[in-house]
Amino acid sequence: MQSSQPSQACTDLISSLPSDKGWDNPSLILYQGFWFPSWLFDGVLACQKHFQAHNSDIILVTSPKSGTTWLKAILFALLNRAKYSDPNSEQCHPLQTRNPHDLVPYLELLATHLPYSSLPQSVRDSKCKLVYLCRNPKDNFISLWHFTKKMMLKENGDQTPLPECLDKFCQGLSMYGPYWDHVLGYHKMSSEMPEKVLFMKYEEMKEDPCVHVRRLATFVGCPFSEEELRGGTVEGILRMCSFDNLSTLEVNKSGSLWTGAENKSFFRRGEVGDRVNYMSAEMGEIIDSVMEEKLHGSGLKF
Repeated sequence: MQSSQPSQACTDLISSLPSDKGWDNPSLILYQGFWFPSWLFDGVLACQKHFQAHNSDIILVTSPKSGTTWLKAILFALLNRAKYSDPNSEQCHPLQTRNPHDLVPYLELLATHLPYSSLPQSVRDSKCKLVYLCRNPKDNFISLWHFTKKMMLKENGDQTPLPECLDKFCQGLSMYGPYWDHVLGYHKMSSEMPEKVLFMKYEEMKEDPCVHVRRLATFVGCPFSEEELRGGTVEGILRMCSFDNLSTLEVNKSGSLWTGAENKSFFRRGEVGDRVNYMSAEMGEIIDSVMEEKLHGSGLKF
């Protein structure tokens, strides 16, 4: 992974905070109740201090490996459909030549993994909109484990065994974890401020994508017209942003992001329930038990 030299203020703060090696190096830093990757911590502090949200901003929020890439592609295509008016003709669309993670910072669409309580004050005070996507914790855990494993193989070949990663996950020790606190923060705000926070589940989007893309479009203020609905615009966006399409594009099979992560590492399977291929029933029950305790009384279930 690429990282810049942290500021002296960041270095001083890190030295005063609890840390853990995480699932694999680099280490995690416990800050404001959540575990942040040490190599991104300087950026977290800078964001909190300097970022000024605009009322027109749309911010996509996820915990890592919750369907971020897919929703970035959908949101970008949805917001720019007037500019690229025929999603059924995909030849000139930016998603054909650039990775979704490269496209999202442009215009007024941004993305973050920050928990709600750690967002810059300007985000919470402004009228900007937050789109939060979460995923079944068992699938999220397995996807994050695969991603971490790929990154560590690239770096030094060292890997933490799956059972040990599961123990850490269930202790709340994962990137931007605890998972349950991350999810609950946005779930609570979506109930209190539904005009500001849209709470979505990956599994529900996969089950009925047209319904949820229409819901998403309405929330961000650009609903589909009757003409667009009749003309198949929603289906065209979903077809262009599908795992099968994006994963086969040359841009997503080669190259890397500024973080050092290879573009292809963001496209593994994109399936619901893939955990059964890697986790025993007992491991699944361990996560279920933790989630039942942590989510109790919230009204949120997976």
